[in-house]
Amino acid sequence: RDRNRIAIQSDILGAASLGVRNILCLAGDHQTFGNHPGARNVHDIDSLQMVQMVRAMRDEKKFQCGDQIKSHEPRMFVGAAANPFGDPFEFRVRRLAKKIAAGAEFIQTQCIFDMDRFEKWMRMVRDEGLDEKVFILAGITPVKSDKALKYIRTVPGMKVPDELIKRMEGAADKKAEGVNIAVEMIQRLKEMKGVHGVHIMAIAWESIVPEIVERAGLYPRPEVEVEEPAEAEVAVG
Repeated sequence: RDRNRIAIQSDILGAASLGVRNILCLAGDHQTFGNHPGARNVHDIDSLQMVQMVRAMRDEKKFQCGDQIKSHEPRMFVGAAANPFGDPFEFRVRRLAKKIAAGAEFIQTQCIFDMDRFEKWMRMVRDEGLDEKVFILAGITPVKSDKALKYIRTVPGMKVPDELIKRMEGAADKKAEGVNIAVEMIQRLKEMKGVHGVHIMAIAWESIVPEIVERAGLYPRPEVEVEEPAEAEVAVG
């Protein structure tokens, strides 16, 4: 949003030199939605073009202009975002397919509150075989109050069911109920085919993340056995 392609490529090289190995390519919201509405809009490239650019820098050692990267290429795992709740709903999976075709290797979704709608989106994703082409991380945002949910509902592209708001309204301890809801959603996501993980967006509430992760059974991390590559046989003679 705020940088042209030259500045973005510079940032990518700088991040890679500092050891950053994952990159999430986002277009960003328009400045009028933030606290600097008078700022000039750049939008030199969109998120699809950024994904393509990072993949070319990594896989072909080429800048967007075609020049070769003379030193080390940025070895990054490339991701993009998806909103399963925007309209038109049927277009959401097509948009996801375009990002995967552009080279996205993982996808982070928008905050999920309407789990039924998300399940419908995931069925469409599986029908297209997209869950086998990309790692999907479902977005979870714990909320502290029913007021927060009511505000989120006003954000374009967000869906918050009435029953969720009523549940928060009736809770004696709203913060605790917000955590309960987040944990329940993660448990449901763990059983959903095609979902490879979750990312927790605890906006202005980062301190609650360890509790959510532990209660959801995601900590300690599961141990995964990695097979050592077989030693190559060398013929002598």
